[in-house]
Amino acid sequence: MIGRGSQPRSGAVSSAETLLAGSGPETTTTAAPATGASGAGSGSDGPGLDRAPGSGGEPGPARPTRARRLGSRIVGWWLPEIPRSRVGIMRAVIYLFLIYDILYLRNDVIPHGYAPELYQPLWIGRALPLPEPSVALAQTLQIVIIVGCLIAATGRLPRLAGWTVALCYFQWLILSMSFGKVDHDHLALIIAAFVLPTIGRARITDRGTTPGGGWAFRCIQIAVIATYFGAALAKWVRNGAPFAWGSSAVLTWAFIRRGSALARWSLDYPWILRLSQWIMLIAEYLSPVVLFLRGKALYLAAAFFLGFHAITFITLGIHFLPTVVCWLAFFPTEKLLPRRFRPAPA
Repeated sequence: MIGRGSQPRSGAVSSAETLLAGSGPETTTTAAPATGASGAGSGSDGPGLDRAPGSGGEPGPARPTRARRLGSRIVGWWLPEIPRSRVGIMRAVIYLFLIYDILYLRNDVIPHGYAPELYQPLWIGRALPLPEPSVALAQTLQIVIIVGCLIAATGRLPRLAGWTVALCYFQWLILSMSFGKVDHDHLALIIAAFVLPTIGRARITDRGTTPGGGWAFRCIQIAVIATYFGAALAKWVRNGAPFAWGSSAVLTWAFIRRGSALARWSLDYPWILRLSQWIMLIAEYLSPVVLFLRGKALYLAAAFFLGFHAITFITLGIHFLPTVVCWLAFFPTEKLLPRRFRPAPA
């Protein structure tokens, strides 16, 4: 190998010419690499190449730098390969739940159309040129969302139907939450509506994997966790200190106001309510850790948060169903399918 700015030694050239001149048409011989000061120019191999030991100075395979390894890990975390059948299951669940949501949970959009004078749009509703509420608009949105969800849930027209549903459902939530009440339990659900169309075709019976699906699922997972971490930050802002909420009487007030018969007994034991608040607050602050858990640790964390939602539903009637449904993005749901539909092992 010739170093930068160095010249080949005449002996090496003469030897190579003699060998090549005496070789037949089927015989090829390469010249020996130059050694010594003239052949070991500084940086002759260029950046990112190392000389393999005992190879006569020939460049070895490039060693990945720390930055490259870190970049690979970040890309791998954002774009994990997941089975297409998992995407198909999640898509069917999300789109069918959207129908349930607009018919039973956020079913106030059509009634809001009869009182447009009470409409106070959220910031995003003021920033974007969105239409004001009306009965005709609400009924049109409802029909388009239902039809689009039924089509997208089957895996047909995943982009066209998916984007149509996402935009209409976004408008539906703006009209629903611009009359005085904003529910943060829909954060992950609206993110799911927007990222699922980016995956393209993926049905429950499909085999193989997709990194695009991994990216969409990662976005849903982040939105799920942001629901809890954002709640902790909101408590911090409203109470003026990061942990002041834990020592407040919020649960006492909530149980007096709307607690079920299964919850009112705890009013005689305020220390239980105070301890419950601290557990909830610490769990919300630590919730981002869930994004990096695997296996049993992930399942235990999911069981904790899902159990928390079950308790709040039993005691206060607060269900958080949109967030609960989006927890499916953390689980290998394809394992619930019959064996013939599962992806082949790698």
